[in-house]
Amino acid sequence: MSDETRTLRPARAAAPSSQDSAARPAPGARTVWATRLVVVGIVLAALNLRPAVTSLGALLEEARVDLHMSGTVTGLLTSVPALCFAVFGTTAPRLARRFGPAAVVCAGMAAITAGLVIRPLAGGAAGFLAATALALVGIAVSNVLMPVIVKNYFPDRVGPMTGVYSMALAAGTSLAAAATVPMTSALGGSWRTGLAVWAVLAAAAVLPWLALLRDRAGSGTMPGAAGRAADTPAPPITRSPTAWALACFFGLQATGAYITMGWMPQIFRDAGVSASAAGVLLAVTMAMGIPLAFVIPRLAARMRNQGPIVVALGLCGVTGYLGLFLAPAAGAWAWAILLGVSNCAFPLALTMIGMRSRTGAGVVRLSAFAQSAGYLISIPGPLLVGVLYQHSGGWTVPLLLMAGLLVPQMVAGVFAGRDRTIEDEKRMRD
Repeated sequence: MSDETRTLRPARAAAPSSQDSAARPAPGARTVWATRLVVVGIVLAALNLRPAVTSLGALLEEARVDLHMSGTVTGLLTSVPALCFAVFGTTAPRLARRFGPAAVVCAGMAAITAGLVIRPLAGGAAGFLAATALALVGIAVSNVLMPVIVKNYFPDRVGPMTGVYSMALAAGTSLAAAATVPMTSALGGSWRTGLAVWAVLAAAAVLPWLALLRDRAGSGTMPGAAGRAADTPAPPITRSPTAWALACFFGLQATGAYITMGWMPQIFRDAGVSASAAGVLLAVTMAMGIPLAFVIPRLAARMRNQGPIVVALGLCGVTGYLGLFLAPAAGAWAWAILLGVSNCAFPLALTMIGMRSRTGAGVVRLSAFAQSAGYLISIPGPLLVGVLYQHSGGWTVPLLLMAGLLVPQMVAGVFAGRDRTIEDEKRMRD
C-alpha cells in the first residue's frame, strides 16, 4: 500500500480511568468541539495557500527595483512556487504517516508565517528568494494534505467540505491580489509592509491546529498513529498514455496559472493601468475560480468525454492573451475575466484525474504522478517569460508564447479527456 493510500485517521485512545473522565469533557462534547475546530482550521489554512504568491505579484515591480533583481531573477522568483510544490509536496504523505496530517499542516502554517515575516526583512534577492521558498514549502505540504484532512475527518461530507476548502482557497487568492496594494498605501506605502501584513493571517491559521493537536494529546490520540503497514510497491503507470496526457495537461495549465499570478499585474501596469487597478484585475481573474470550481467539475462528471470543456477553456485563454497583446488597457476587464475562466482548467484536471481510474488506489497513484510531473513541467514557464520580457523589451513575445502554450494544453487535455481508464490501457497491453 502506498503512502497516499494509508489510513491517516486518529488512532483510538485507551479507555480513560475514572479520574481522567472526571477531568475531561464528555466524548460527544469533545467530538463536536474538535469537528468545529477542524472546520475553522481548514478554512484558515486554505485562505493561506496562495497569498504568499499573489500578494507578491501585486508588488513585484517595487520589490524588483528595491532589491535590484534582474528580469531573469524575477522570473526565477515566479517559478519557485511550482518547484516547491513539485519537490516538497511529494514528502507530505511520508511526513503525515510519521507525525500525523494535522501536525504537518500545523507546521506548514508555521513555515508560511515565518517565511512571510522574514521575506520583507531581506536586504537582497538571495534572502528574499530563500524566505519565499520557506513559505512555499509550508504551502506545498499543506496543499497536498488538506484533501487528506477533509477525507479523514469528514468521510461522509467530502463534497461539501471540498467545496468550502476550494472557495476559501480562491477567496484567499483574490483577497491578496485585490487588497495588497490598498493596504500597502494605507500602511505607509512600503512594499515590505504590504507583504509582511499577510503573516498575520498565516499566524492565525496556526492556532486552531495547535489547539487540535493539544486536544489530541490530552485525550491520548494523535492523528496518523495508525496505519503504518509495510510498503507494497504500486504498479507503475508511466507506460499509460492517459497518465502522461494528464501530466502534460496539468503542467501546462499550472504554467498558465503561475504566469498569470506572477506577471499579469505587471502587464497591466506597463500598459498604463495603476498598481491598485492591476491588483483588482488579478483578483477578478482569481475570483472566477470561486463559482466555476463548482460548475465545471459537475459538468465534466456528467460527460463521457471532457474534450469539449478543455477546448472551450483553452480558447478563452487564447482570446484573453491576444486581447492583452492588442488592447491591454482598453479591454482589461474582459481579458481578466477570460483568463480567469481559462485558469479553471485546474479543477477540470483534478476531476479528470478522478475519472481516469476505476479504483481509489489508482486515483491516488495517478494524481501523484500527474501533479508531481505536472508541476515539474510548469517550472520553466514563468522564468522563460521573465527572460523574454527582459531581452525583448516588451510583452509582445511573452504574450505570444503564453497564447501558444495553450495549443499543446488543449491537445493534451483532449487526449486525457477520452472515456478510458489507466486500467483499460493496462488490459490492452496485456
